Amino acid sequence: MSQTLEQITTGVIEGNIQGIRQLIQKALEEGLKAEEILQNGLIVGMNEVGKRFKVAQMFIPEVLRAAKTMHAGQELLHPLVTDARAVRVGTIVIGTVQGDMHDIGKNLVGMMCEGAGFEVIDLGFDLSPETFTEAIKVHQPDIVGMSALLTTTMRSMGHTLKAITEAGLREKVKVMVGGAPVDAEFAARIGADGYGHNAVVGAELARKLVEAA
Repeated sequence: MSQTLEQITTGVIEGNIQGIRQLIQKALEEGLKAEEILQNGLIVGMNEVGKRFKVAQMFIPEVLRAAKTMHAGQELLHPLVTDARAVRVGTIVIGTVQGDMHDIGKNLVGMMCEGAGFEVIDLGFDLSPETFTEAIKVHQPDIVGMSALLTTTMRSMGHTLKAITEAGLREKVKVMVGGAPVDAEFAARIGADGYGHNAVVGAELARKLVEAA
């Protein structure tokens, strides 16, 4: 692997937001393609961040900084990527369900999914079932991810899944859920396809759901 790609990977892990653009520019001047820089530099770095977060070698503030570093690099590369499908593994729509204003966990899942190669469409928080169903119609994602941090809003996940089914969209998407009060038993009970207990597992689950489709 190019030494510059290794430096880009390290830059993501260390959260070097200022230096990442210079490293990417250097890689481009060396003749590396934008897709190669994205796949073998930025995404490799974010995958390593995910591994370290999973075993408590990195923590949320460090992961957020790494994700921001990756985004800074993506912004520079985006106009140069001629075929987004070459690096995209799927599309995921995510959001926090109705009645719940918490979004830190959901944001982290989105960042980790981007690092895993997904196009992420973040709908925000306090979302009605109708908002999710409309987003499926508009964006035609592979996966819908729902988050809830309160036991009182967990039931909104069931309501949303019911709305997706009644709209005739359930067979078109995989549904994954997460959040502090959620567990695998609850996910199975409401008919979700999977449950992620943290951001890294959520991103891994998203890849498995796409690969199994």
